[in-house]
Amino acid sequence: MRLHLVMAICAAAIGVTALSSPAYTQQKMVKACEDEWRAKRAENQKAGITEKAYVEKCRAESAVVAPATPPAPAATKAPQVKEPTPAPAATKAPQAPAPAAKTAPTGANQFSTEAAAKAHCPSDTVVWLNTASKIFHFASSKDYGKTKAGAYMCEKDSLAAGNRAAKNEKQP
Repeated sequence: MRLHLVMAICAAAIGVTALSSPAYTQQKMVKACEDEWRAKRAENQKAGITEKAYVEKCRAESAVVAPATPPAPAATKAPQVKEPTPAPAATKAPQAPAPAAKTAPTGANQFSTEAAAKAHCPSDTVVWLNTASKIFHFASSKDYGKTKAGAYMCEKDSLAAGNRAAKNEKQP
């Protein structure tokens, strides 16, 4: 009977330890970052920021702010040099750039980043071309920058190459 009681207490202790692990707290951070993105959805979509990119940036910022493990104590008694601490930022960091293409662009006038495409055609609309289906999506689309195979292109270049816009989307 005592053995069962001891085993139950140990199992409870292991469960509490597992729930307080960094993986569990990191899941909470992802949820918080997703909620934050949804609160700023219109602003982020207008800026061309996908939810996935925003969550990655948010998690990276929170990992820098709160390290998971404390630094290990020095093994030798070397003189400690105090490193200068960076000044806190007065404003929030600029928004994350659009995500890079998951596969390397292979065609002419195809770019792996939205910024490179905008630099190539500043007066034209930048679209995300699904290179597998030859269908392109505008920045307001849920598929913009999210297909497995794709590249950023200028809309005129994409049309000239024989690609077409998605049927359920309208040009902004």
